[in-house]
Amino acid sequence: MDWSAEITYALRRITPHVRRTPVIRLSLTGLPEIEVKLEHLQHTGSFKARGAFNSLLAAQVPAAGIAAASGGNHGAAVGYAAHTLGHKARIYVPEIAGPAKIALIQRTGADLVVVPGAYSDAAAAAEAYIAETGAMQVHAYDAPHTVAGQGTLMLEWEDQGLKADTVLIAVGGGGLIGGALAWLKGRRKVVAVEPETCATLANALDIGPETETNVSGVAANALGARQIGRIAYGLAKDLDVPSIVVPDSAILAAQKLLWEEARLLVEPAGACALAALLCGAYTPEPGEKVAVLLCGANPAPDPFG
Repeated sequence: MDWSAEITYALRRITPHVRRTPVIRLSLTGLPEIEVKLEHLQHTGSFKARGAFNSLLAAQVPAAGIAAASGGNHGAAVGYAAHTLGHKARIYVPEIAGPAKIALIQRTGADLVVVPGAYSDAAAAAEAYIAETGAMQVHAYDAPHTVAGQGTLMLEWEDQGLKADTVLIAVGGGGLIGGALAWLKGRRKVVAVEPETCATLANALDIGPETETNVSGVAANALGARQIGRIAYGLAKDLDVPSIVVPDSAILAAQKLLWEEARLLVEPAGACALAALLCGAYTPEPGEKVAVLLCGANPAPDPFG
């Protein structure tokens, strides 16, 4: 696949519907100066709106509408995109999505179904509904249009003057890092960062692509895919991407630091990449310029809920 062309087309499609999120430089206590992209300011509070809009705009949506399974952020993005474009949507989420993300999806006007269990249980329910009704599936992370949509973030960041040698990106199912790798093609170093309790990519790279991971912890409702997407795995393997893991304590400390020193409110998944610098899991070389992506802004509980 010509990913450069797909991502370029995707940005043209979605530009009227998504925000061009800002980039700032931060000097936080104990850390080198970093470049940060504030993608948590995207519609519905995460990068997921990019893939959702690209998926809907690139396809002929059937009369049955759209269906998606989500840990929370993807469902909100699909619901928002569907409402914006005039389509009906049904979103399946696991109980662990939590009340804040469930309420966010409800506000989009989507038909919401809460499923007992984890993301895989919601995915199975969504697949059954799709088979029964003919609704269009919008996969959270492992579909070309989703990955290309997420890749627009890195295209946009470079257009904004990204100077970093290395970009740290949190990983769940792999749509975001897959899109970044598909665009960059090794031109910059990309480091995957995962919670110790959701180390899906790290386990796949170590054991094999079909590896399933038991997920838990503070970021499970956003980074809790049990199996890495085949697209992201293939790109990470081909480009020899390092995958590092961080403890929940470091994620929570990074989340707190962003709020206390920069007044940036992110969910644990949004702080995961920064946690790698904070706890020393990733130590830049002298003179290495580092960038961090803040990818999600939907903490639980909702601070104003």
